[in-house]
Amino acid sequence: MTAFRRVVIELFRHPKNRGALQDASASAEGANPLCGDRIRVELRGDRAHVAEARFTADACALCIASASLLTERVRGMSADEALGIDAPWLFASLEGEPPPGRRKCAILPLDTLRRALSALPSA
Repeated sequence: MTAFRRVVIELFRHPKNRGALQDASASAEGANPLCGDRIRVELRGDRAHVAEARFTADACALCIASASLLTERVRGMSADEALGIDAPWLFASLEGEPPPGRRKCAILPLDTLRRALSALPSA
């Protein structure tokens, strides 16, 4: 089993920050109609400071692992810092780039997170 798969399986079995966030300041939903992944990212805070980040998903292991990594990473960042997180960082955190046919599964949480970050209120 490759390192990529070990990381994905571990985060799928034990995701961080999974569950609804009460009193969210901003949220966004995303879906991948080709595979059926659906995700919602909720944030508490403002553009100066993301205090909390959580997600809910009906999605594949790769999508859930990516959401877990991303919601863990953005906590404590400003929205501008968090908007700087890119696919290369995500793939490095997953310890390998997904196969071309699965890239959208990994990127869906990143795109959804960016939309939620953009909806945060000013400080």
